[in-house]
Amino acid sequence: MGIELLLRLLGMVALAVAGWQLGIYLAGESPPYLYVLALSLAGAALGLLLTPYVTTYPFHWLRAKIRQMPAQQLLAAIIGLVVGLIIAALLALPLSLLPSPIGAVLSFAGVIFFSYLGMAVMVMRQRDIFNVLSARLPLREGASGAGRYVLLDTSVIIDGRIADISQTGFIAGTMLVPRFVLNELQHIADSSDVLRRNRGRRGLDMLKRLQQESVTPIRITDMDIEDVREVDDKLILLAKQLHAPIITNDYNLNRVAELQGVQVLNINELANAVKAVLLPGETMQVRIIQEGKEPGQGVGYLDDGTMVVVEDGRKFIGQTIEAEVTKVLQTAAGRMIFARPL
Repeated sequence: MGIELLLRLLGMVALAVAGWQLGIYLAGESPPYLYVLALSLAGAALGLLLTPYVTTYPFHWLRAKIRQMPAQQLLAAIIGLVVGLIIAALLALPLSLLPSPIGAVLSFAGVIFFSYLGMAVMVMRQRDIFNVLSARLPLREGASGAGRYVLLDTSVIIDGRIADISQTGFIAGTMLVPRFVLNELQHIADSSDVLRRNRGRRGLDMLKRLQQESVTPIRITDMDIEDVREVDDKLILLAKQLHAPIITNDYNLNRVAELQGVQVLNINELANAVKAVLLPGETMQVRIIQEGKEPGQGVGYLDDGTMVVVEDGRKFIGQTIEAEVTKVLQTAAGRMIFARPL
């Protein structure tokens, strides 16, 4: 038997008894039992129909609201409620000395008023209050210059290289994935576009891998920035609040964050920094896979993804050749090597 059906039956019995008693009370000492029975049946019907609206339906509504509420906001509301009840309890004693029933009424009104006031103030000013508390906690600096937390954005999770980096121990502190970043990943994974859908699913898989294999702690956080819709803007403002860097490989986010004084750890810059250095005159083996922009050029890639442009390499497409480095060019997109066949 479901809980809702059980409550309906209990409500039906309770209101049926109440209707019976009401009928006896209204009719006097010798009531017409048909009249009493009609009120009893009416009470039973009302109990059967209305019980869920005062029991299970409000409970389900409240549970859904609590699930949607960010953890920080829920904690602020609970703290505000406790503070309001403490204030009401301190005022209850002097109010109880007032003449009855004024003292009792004011005590009850004080509980309602200060409970609501405490919750409202804490929820409205939660960001400022928690920022003050977190600012008083000492930051633990690590080898990478990060503090207690580093924030991950959507692009770096989809990219996947963060999963390998997290296993090396180079990232200090706890990696935080805000709930709005996770929601964006889910939105991309549900896209009707095949490419976007695959990228979103790859991001979710990488996040699961991070949770299972990462040496650096990783946590999903419900911290949010209200009244801001764009995910990048939310991430930058949250990073400023936490005094935490952002790990990304998004060029635009990188520049906007730097302009606002937020430290950025760019995966692409890290990858470029650890690539093997090839100097002009050195030789290497490269497989030519396509033609270049200029006539006769061939293009290949090293194992680390570095693009190699080979002069007169078009005729070697599909072959692995030995080439001599002629020039190394560093660009915003990465390192590019120019070479010629030997």
